[in-house]
Amino acid sequence: MFTQAVAARENEIKTNDARDLYRPAAERAALLYFTIKELHNINPMYQYSLKTFNKVFLKAIARAPGDEDVSVRVLSLTEAITHSALQYTCQGLFQRDRLTFLTHTALQILLTRGFIEAQDLELLLRFPVEVCQSSPVCFLSPQAWGAIRSLSMLDAFTGLDRDVEGSGKRWRKLVESECPERERLPQDWKNKSPLQRLIILRAFRPDRMTYALRNFIEDSLGSKYVDVSRMEFEKCFEECNPSTPVFFILSPGVNPIKDVETLGLKLGFTTDQGNLHNVSLGQGQEIVAERALETAAKKGHWVILQNVHLLERWLGRLEELLENTGSDAHLNYRVFMSGEPSSSSHEHLIPRTILENALKLTSEPPTGMNSSLHAALDNFTQDTLEMCSREQEFKGLVFSLCYFHACVTERRKFGPQGWNHRYPFNNGDLTISASVLYNYLEANTKVPWEDLCYLFGEIIYGGHITDEWDRKLCRTYLQEFINPKMFEGELFLCPGFPAPPDLEHTGYHSYVDDRLPSESPGLYSMHPNAEIEFMTATSDALFKTLLDLQPRDSSTGEGASQCTEEKVKSVLDDMLEKLPEEYNLAELMSKTAERSPYILVCLQECERMNLLLAEIHRSLTELDLGLKGELSLSSDMEQLQTALFYDSVPESWSRLAYPSTKTLALWFSDVLAQCRELDTWTQDFVFPAVVWISGLFSPQSFLTAILQSIARKNKWPLDRMSLSVDVTKKTKDDYGHPPREGAYIHGLFIEGARWDSSSGLLSEAVLKELTPAMPVLYIRAIPIDQQDLRNTYECPVYRTKLRGSTYIWSFRLKTHQPPAKWVLAGAALLLSV
Repeated sequence: MFTQAVAARENEIKTNDARDLYRPAAERAALLYFTIKELHNINPMYQYSLKTFNKVFLKAIARAPGDEDVSVRVLSLTEAITHSALQYTCQGLFQRDRLTFLTHTALQILLTRGFIEAQDLELLLRFPVEVCQSSPVCFLSPQAWGAIRSLSMLDAFTGLDRDVEGSGKRWRKLVESECPERERLPQDWKNKSPLQRLIILRAFRPDRMTYALRNFIEDSLGSKYVDVSRMEFEKCFEECNPSTPVFFILSPGVNPIKDVETLGLKLGFTTDQGNLHNVSLGQGQEIVAERALETAAKKGHWVILQNVHLLERWLGRLEELLENTGSDAHLNYRVFMSGEPSSSSHEHLIPRTILENALKLTSEPPTGMNSSLHAALDNFTQDTLEMCSREQEFKGLVFSLCYFHACVTERRKFGPQGWNHRYPFNNGDLTISASVLYNYLEANTKVPWEDLCYLFGEIIYGGHITDEWDRKLCRTYLQEFINPKMFEGELFLCPGFPAPPDLEHTGYHSYVDDRLPSESPGLYSMHPNAEIEFMTATSDALFKTLLDLQPRDSSTGEGASQCTEEKVKSVLDDMLEKLPEEYNLAELMSKTAERSPYILVCLQECERMNLLLAEIHRSLTELDLGLKGELSLSSDMEQLQTALFYDSVPESWSRLAYPSTKTLALWFSDVLAQCRELDTWTQDFVFPAVVWISGLFSPQSFLTAILQSIARKNKWPLDRMSLSVDVTKKTKDDYGHPPREGAYIHGLFIEGARWDSSSGLLSEAVLKELTPAMPVLYIRAIPIDQQDLRNTYECPVYRTKLRGSTYIWSFRLKTHQPPAKWVLAGAALLLSV
């Protein structure tokens, strides 16, 4: 008995030792599972269960090559598990989310292995930026200089600001490089760790961070962690079974069901044979779908359920049916579903169980002008082009329509500078426009240019558009692409791409391949800065998502410098210390009996500021007591704690303030600056020499006050007046007194163009200067009939870069260029960048 006990003990020790040898593979699998499990925070369609992950895990183990050397075997197991998990997951992610997922996974692996420091990762993701009004070096924006100043305060980056100023030529080369992520950093900064070099690059060229992250992951872990290729549908099909349906997450303009039908034809499943049931869901189709599922489960058929998101009330029943039929079904039974993702997590409809158990696949249309133009032309055939009696005119106009369609759909990628809102333009708009064009050409002896532009821009495409500035953009595109110049050989659809001559259908495709310039904002009549802005916004969104995905309790892993509560407490104490007192409105109103429009605006601003300050003070004080344990933490307090931790403006505060895209630190700095402006104004109610319009809760009220003040003074009718805008050549500090009438304002920036002070005209933007500051503007009111509209561009003014609902006013700016140029470029004034 004793001998057996000793032997059992020895076996247990050997088993534990062997288990420990395989522990790295198990730890990698656990890390991958918890990383994948959190993807629902990016998009609620990304739901994964432990059961599904186990299947991937076991298949990876079976595929991994064996080896007698345990260390080699463990390494191959770890790599196989990682690659299989990444490949499986990426099939169900949209392209925009794949780099986020791969970066997050790679960073967590590197953090676990000790290859990167938690503090450096936290700095890269949080990336504090100091408020700077100007930059001492001409090749950096104030925002970039603010980031460099913030880094210079940290031990690892001490002296960075001095080196940039002292060796400007070397750093300028980095800033102006086409691929700065491949350049070596100047001086000793090139010896920093790879992650620290990434941090420095983010300060100088945030637009290139997606490329830099790909290179970082590739250099740290290998190319297979970045280049996760898409599998063919036939290969994906091998992963599904009767209890694992396929769920296609839909994208506009793509029909993935064709892949199912093609594979079904190859494997003998078609609607003609009765063993493929294709149900397009809608009202009254629930019974048809239920019958199809029950029949298919018994007989081993395939079932396609299209657009399951349309039947919200039936989804619970579908969940039950899939569970019942999948558990004891014919081996050939398969279910394929498709559904659209919701615009927000609050509107998400698809039950979690369905998504967790399904093999999720995404299919997205090719992007870029070349692909979109070819796709637009594919809506027509040679017979279509020849059906009109005025064939040459019809073909030329159809091609222009195709280019217009490609422009308005692809322009969406530039975000708010492209369109204030995203519109669901589709191929139906294009084909209907072509039919209308055919009818009008057949019915008229001359091409009715104005009628066609109105029908296309106001009714067919314009029917989607809800914003007046977007409608103007659509109208301008049509006026540029559809006009008599196209038959005179003088029409260029974009620089270097003239309207084609009379060709066959295949000839138009060849013309596009041969003559269309490479992809750039110029194809859409936009400045190259639009792409830099788009890429910068993409990078910022990626880092924000990565920060949200980090484990909360340990910040970015073991060894993080402070826990969540300590960080929140530090921010909370700092804000409470700096928070000014509320304004005594009764005292302010007693200072003056005058109630001019300007004084009323000032009092209204103080009143709104009081509401905001009171809410900030109340909520911070409550949270402070909660953190001390003197109050129970409510859901509102937890939301505030999360916002402070992630440096974002709490919703309860933003509701009382004006729209802003800034981080909490920069937003709070603006609030304090706003209070200082009000302190000066309310001291004796003397009108400020220059008004910081960006710091007003309601700039519209202030601009209206200018109209009212001058209307009263001159006894002009208010409804027959408009604002006149003169851009000065001076800055805020050059003015000591306000003008006799009207107001000087500052705090505006311009996007999509620049203001040339020497000529006093709107001019082409300078490359990499995305939002240069405007000089002081002189605003006054004049009668409408005295306004000179010649050589001016009606420039919209928005509160933030998000544009859309943040619209404030429109100012007419002088230009020698056609206004259409600035409309298409998306030129606008912004109060905050």
